[in-house]
Amino acid sequence: MAPPQPARVGDVLRRLDDHFLRASESAHEVSKMLEAARMHYHSNFAATRGFVDHSARVMQVITWNRSFKGIPQPENVKNELDDDEWETHATVLDKLLAWEKKLCHEVKEFEVIKMTYQRKLAVLNKKKQRGASSSSVEKTKAVVKINRLRDKQLYPKLLELVKGMWHMWDIMYAHHKAQLRIILELKSSDDPVTARETSEQHHERTVQLWTIVQEWHNQFGNFMTYQKNYVGSLYSWIKLNVIPIDTNLKPNSSQPHEATPPIKRLLHAWHDILEKLPDESTKKAIFTFAEVVKTILVHQEEELELRIKIEETRREHERRRRQFDDWARKNWDKGAGMNNPDGSLAAPVMERKAAVEKLEQGLKNLEETYRGKCRVVRDKSLNLLRTNLPELFRVVSDFSLQSAGMFKGLWSIAHTNDQLDE
Repeated sequence: MAPPQPARVGDVLRRLDDHFLRASESAHEVSKMLEAARMHYHSNFAATRGFVDHSARVMQVITWNRSFKGIPQPENVKNELDDDEWETHATVLDKLLAWEKKLCHEVKEFEVIKMTYQRKLAVLNKKKQRGASSSSVEKTKAVVKINRLRDKQLYPKLLELVKGMWHMWDIMYAHHKAQLRIILELKSSDDPVTARETSEQHHERTVQLWTIVQEWHNQFGNFMTYQKNYVGSLYSWIKLNVIPIDTNLKPNSSQPHEATPPIKRLLHAWHDILEKLPDESTKKAIFTFAEVVKTILVHQEEELELRIKIEETRREHERRRRQFDDWARKNWDKGAGMNNPDGSLAAPVMERKAAVEKLEQGLKNLEETYRGKCRVVRDKSLNLLRTNLPELFRVVSDFSLQSAGMFKGLWSIAHTNDQLDE
């Protein structure tokens, strides 16, 4: 049986790239959930369900304040707002924001009325049967609507996002683990390194790789920061949201306090797992690899500069050679003495010829140096990849595994709590 062929560097890099592309596809569903595709009109995975005008939907909620002024409420508004057919994560948040603004408006307006007519209201309250004020009704209606959006729309969207993140990281782990196996094959291979020179295209691809790895480092950091900020902001809002807002309640009021909603437990657990993920070590590993690619670029640039110097020297040698040949031919045609009586070349001829030969020898030395440089660049580049890529894929695969496990656990906890609440 023939021994297995050593892994070729080009084939290995193509396989690694293929896994990167397939891993990136795992984020498409999460991007759809977050409407990230809407930011890019040319996105291949943009939803085809049509554009959702968030602003118009939010303004429909805001204009519900007409009812507070005694203006009839349009009949079609409620139905459209309650239609979940086109509802997305972003539209739910927009509506929650609108209702929070409405509630804030109602409270502020009520306080102005309360301060202006406090004494008159006291007199009126004594003369009429005690009942709920219109402002209280409006505040209650706003609170009910916010809680309904929170528990019936936002919470399911968050659960959907958790499940999507779990599946996304699970797929990414599989691909990063495969990449680790591939690069370990290259590390154990004794594939001889050829002294092939760095082409302009090769150098451009290395520059592109360096740029992409830098962007990977930046975007990974942004992803973790934005996720922590988003979950932290939602959790802070939830902690305030579940506190009764009716300041007219007496200290010993028998009104029941709202039980801890499932969304609060979910966000609390989500917030905790984000703090436990090793994102800083992952960022460091990606940054380190970016520096490795930069080192390879420096070696390539030194090689390219040497090649440019060779080309300049070769042109100069050809120019000097042509000048010497032209000068010798003209002097020979004129019958000028090119040789001494003993047959040796005359001094002027010797000087010009020596200058040309010196340039020719310098060109040969540069070419020899260049061939050695090509081998050094190939050796160093391959060794840097063999040494650093395994660590990179080991770190990112570990991070993906932990992320998948934590989101799976978060999903399980949420569903267990939901069953207990039923």
